[in-house]
Amino acid sequence: MPSDEPRPPESTQTGPHWPSHPDIEHSENRNLLLLALHQIAFRIGWIFKTESVIMPAVLDQVAGAGWVRGLLPILNRFGQSLPPVFAASPLQRMHRKKRALAMLPILMSVPFLVLAGLWISGSFHQSGQGRAVWPVVMFLLLYFAFFVFNGLYHLAFGTVQGKLIRPTRRGHLLRMSTFWGSIPATLTAWWLLSQWLQLPDGGFGRTFAFTGACFFVSGLIVFALAEPTDGFRPAAERKRDTMMAVYHALRDDPNLRRLVVVAMLFGAGLIIFPHYQALAREELGLAGIHLMVWVITQNLAVGILSLIVGPLADRKGNRLTLQLLLFSSAIAPAYAIALPHVPGGAHIFWLVFIPLAVVPLVLRLLVNYTLEICEHHQHPRYLSTVSLGLSLPFLASPLVGWLVDLAGFRIVFIPAVCLTLLGGLISLRLTEPRHTAAEEISDPVDTGIE
Repeated sequence: MPSDEPRPPESTQTGPHWPSHPDIEHSENRNLLLLALHQIAFRIGWIFKTESVIMPAVLDQVAGAGWVRGLLPILNRFGQSLPPVFAASPLQRMHRKKRALAMLPILMSVPFLVLAGLWISGSFHQSGQGRAVWPVVMFLLLYFAFFVFNGLYHLAFGTVQGKLIRPTRRGHLLRMSTFWGSIPATLTAWWLLSQWLQLPDGGFGRTFAFTGACFFVSGLIVFALAEPTDGFRPAAERKRDTMMAVYHALRDDPNLRRLVVVAMLFGAGLIIFPHYQALAREELGLAGIHLMVWVITQNLAVGILSLIVGPLADRKGNRLTLQLLLFSSAIAPAYAIALPHVPGGAHIFWLVFIPLAVVPLVLRLLVNYTLEICEHHQHPRYLSTVSLGLSLPFLASPLVGWLVDLAGFRIVFIPAVCLTLLGGLISLRLTEPRHTAAEEISDPVDTGIE
């Protein structure tokens, strides 16, 4: 695959050819367990700040306008996309990638700990004074900072996973971390959110503090990974050449171009993510304790689906699994927009969050497929390029929020369904990276971890 980046030694192999270092294979079982434990702790923290429920509900309490809610997806995605593009080269040059992977969740905990302090101190409550501007600005700045760190984290996690876990076991890692993470996450949310959400201030201060603590612990676990140093260290890349490197990657690889288009169309469907809870509140009168029910439903659904998705990806390939999930992800917006017109729709709105569970799995499969279509030394560049493509549609997010205020939810939910289905159709043209060389990989040792 042509590239203008420096080449590693010839011994480095591509796609399913793995590993490139004997010490990596020797420590694979240990690293698989540690990465799963890391993501379980990460997942427990994440359920307390879900983007479809908790964070937009908090902002609605602070701001209350649809166009402000519409800022969340653009801050989310561009925090996750642009910084990784410029961080790809520095990460590529690091001898041990686990250091970046360990520090980033710790940095991700900081915005939430600050939010917790501000919320508990009452700084976000303007009783009798209307809504002040500065709490909204502070919330959005901390939200953006979190997703800058989160975007760098996903780049680091994908790179470390690509280095330490063979392609045919990455679905196993997804299943371990997602299913076994969903159980403690659900129990913790049921135990704590059921109490906190009924507090006068919504309990969001405690929610943010718990989230920050979980991210901090998840980062500490990564330090225990066994990672040999990379023997290849590419030359430093000038910042002005960074976007040219993205251009060259897209120019030289037509399959990457198709994947970026798929990611863009899927991203266009994600713009409506913060508006599900607003639709339920404004058209069905649901709020409060319902937030906990939705969070738990989505979390359990992700865990259960991972039992199917993980093995399917390992056995049949990430491409086929990704294609199935892309088409499935169109169900949630179609179902949600129909419910206000169905008798008793309020009683079954929670079912929306079952097909919504497909979304985080699609994001994981995009990463895993990307890792398989390029050489090891290109992982950071390809991952950041796909992430950038996923984020471009979010420029329209404030407009989407404004349209919701102006004309209601149908005007944005129906196009989201259509664009998601179009992305699924284009994904049918993606190539399958698992060539016959994949069969030469020895069967993984059974760790007994299910």
